Amino acid sequence: MAAGITLVAAAGVALAQGGSPEPAADLILRGGTVYPGNAAPFKGDVAIRGDRIVYVGPKAPGTAKKIIDATGMIVAPGFIDTHTHVNGALASGDPAARLVMPFLTQGVTTAFIGVDGGGDPDVARTFGRDSGAKGGEGEAALGQSSRDYGINFATYVGLGAVRLKVIGPDDRAPTPEELAKMQGLVSTAMCQGALGLSTGLFYAPQSFAKRDEVVALARAAAEKGGIYDSHLRDESSYTIGLKGAVAEAIEIGREAGIPVHIAHIKALGVDVQGQAKAIIDQVEAAQKAGQIIHADQYPWSASGTGLSAALIPRWAQNGGRRALLERFENPSVMAKMRPEIADNLRRRGGPASLLITSGPADAEGKTLEQIAKARGIDPIDAAIAILKQREAGVASFNQSEADIAAFMNRPWVVTSSDASQGHPRYYASFARKYANYVRDKQVIDLRAFIDRSTAVTADMFSLDGRGHLKAGAFADVIMFDPARFAPRADYIHPALFSTGMRTVVVNGVIAIENGEPTGAAGGRPLPRQPKPGSCR
Repeated sequence: MAAGITLVAAAGVALAQGGSPEPAADLILRGGTVYPGNAAPFKGDVAIRGDRIVYVGPKAPGTAKKIIDATGMIVAPGFIDTHTHVNGALASGDPAARLVMPFLTQGVTTAFIGVDGGGDPDVARTFGRDSGAKGGEGEAALGQSSRDYGINFATYVGLGAVRLKVIGPDDRAPTPEELAKMQGLVSTAMCQGALGLSTGLFYAPQSFAKRDEVVALARAAAEKGGIYDSHLRDESSYTIGLKGAVAEAIEIGREAGIPVHIAHIKALGVDVQGQAKAIIDQVEAAQKAGQIIHADQYPWSASGTGLSAALIPRWAQNGGRRALLERFENPSVMAKMRPEIADNLRRRGGPASLLITSGPADAEGKTLEQIAKARGIDPIDAAIAILKQREAGVASFNQSEADIAAFMNRPWVVTSSDASQGHPRYYASFARKYANYVRDKQVIDLRAFIDRSTAVTADMFSLDGRGHLKAGAFADVIMFDPARFAPRADYIHPALFSTGMRTVVVNGVIAIENGEPTGAAGGRPLPRQPKPGSCR
């Protein structure tokens, strides 16, 4: 009960005018079922003063400026989303932006950006700090942000962004000088607070990077204490296969001496469905051999990607979009490309399995099959016609529920959204995981859901003071109604807010109250402290 002593002491230190004790806390969530994170739940209170939790236990002593009745509610640490594609929403400094609200209405108080190799090497700029700031010993060494944020966020430096900056979109290896420059960009980003190196080896031009190049950049991140986060080179059977891609990620981690995080782990497509157990065995064998490996997962059977990434062979993307458009007009090149597009469409489950979520207005909300029939053309020609107009986003229905459940049950797989516009996972991933896989299907229990959305995640990524409800931790706290917490977004209506999240507190600031946004901004950038002495 040390936390309670701390709170009582605070009450007795300062007296308001007239001799009345100042309230011991700014906010008490009273009488809820508290899930502290990696600990058994209990009925009790959570008290907050400033940006910190000051008490977690059966009954908070003293009074508070504000008391919220949590009877019948679940009280938990704020959820942590390890994989999102809404960099602008989190780094813009606009706390009232509609782009931030999908996270808050699901209880997400911290999210990671810069994933899949897209992280800007200028991490200081991403954090709203002086780009000349150097890392060092402590938060102050990384500079201060002048912006207000809706939620907390951390960022990676991305292989794709680094490669484009130094090499461009071409399919070639870096020269020794270019590789050294790329390593320097990664090192600088780490000193500015990057979580580590992210890669999207499935996507051109990152797919052109060979393993030795990736190892060299991962080693630069490892020297500063970072993590290697990877969208695998192949989640299906496009190139080296799912098992081969997992083996490559494990080997990169081993050679670079860096912890490995597998992004949105899955078995994608008809050729690899049913391989979840084999992938789990691969990962757990490496863990037993001493490697640190973990993963995240979004709770949807449809992935989200670009139409070109899903269907167009990588060689055809060499040189970027302009070169691809020129290839579309070359009959001899198309004679080579069409059979490969057809095979990619087959492994994705056919044209009925690809729903256009963004792109030309007349294509959005329709499957590739529907578009092809309406235009009276072949599905491949329909896809090419769309891509000639602009890149399109797709929801690709390609996973089995058995594989999803198998991954979800592993203690090293945490929750993520892979949030992107046009897919319901942006607005509803945490709500759907609870409603569908905890409450309805009982694939995992409530504590496992909460722990692997909070404490387990925070501990994996060394987010000190986050992910746990305990005295001294940052006050990222949520309260939701277990009977009403549910998604509203679906594949046809992907931008509907989830329901049932009653209270969200971000660093002590109430962002959701009585289920409604307050517009207040409590979020902060969360720079990762580099390894001591590595950035001098």
